Amino acid sequence: MVNIKRLDSNMLKLIAIIAMTVDHIAWAVFPGYSTNIVPVVLHIIGRITCPIMCYFIAEGYHYTRNINKYTTRLFVFAIISHFAYVAASNSFVDWKSFIPFYYGDIFNQTSVIWALAWGLVILRVVNSNKIKNNIFKIVLVLLICVISFPSDWSCIASLCVLAIGTNRDNFKKQMLWMIFYVFIYATVYFFALNKVYGIIQMGIVLAIPLLMMYNGNRGKNQKLNSIMKWFFYVYYPLHLFLISMF
Repeated sequence: MVNIKRLDSNMLKLIAIIAMTVDHIAWAVFPGYSTNIVPVVLHIIGRITCPIMCYFIAEGYHYTRNINKYTTRLFVFAIISHFAYVAASNSFVDWKSFIPFYYGDIFNQTSVIWALAWGLVILRVVNSNKIKNNIFKIVLVLLICVISFPSDWSCIASLCVLAIGTNRDNFKKQMLWMIFYVFIYATVYFFALNKVYGIIQMGIVLAIPLLMMYNGNRGKNQKLNSIMKWFFYVYYPLHLFLISMF
């Protein structure tokens, strides 16, 4: 039987980074909801990124030696990324654009990192032994959904982290829940923002074959592992700042 699990986490993260960069450049070169074939294809490729990011936030929760440091690092990263994301956004007007809701919009007020960080918090809440009351847990999850709603990928990214993290030993269940949540997001996008781009969101299914090939390892080269641990933290805001200059 052929072993398809040939991709380690470093490889998958690089694929996600490339897909993300392609997507963000497409937004910069083809602003708005262009229906030309080139930006549509590039945005479909970009849908690969979010599922991989969600997957590895959940994996990080499982593997981290210090969950508090991991959570803090993600939120610091989210704050830095906020300014990079807004600066690169087509909605950027002036410095007041960095203030969420200043111009009245409710969608895409900050980067997906905000939703991912809160996704980690949701996992902590759901798996907490200190919080005994399940109703209270549900209330907290709903509150987190409200807090993460204004980010790119909305609270859906947070819920995908939850789905992947709580079904860690069942890949089929992880992916079905992820598709279900993204379908809700795509439906809202379809009716509230743009029909074509609502359909494009379902391009996340392209990430499933890649995640199926994940072998559970970081990589064989320890130096590369150390670099990759921090590479995305630096690359994400940096590439957005660079895009904002053009």
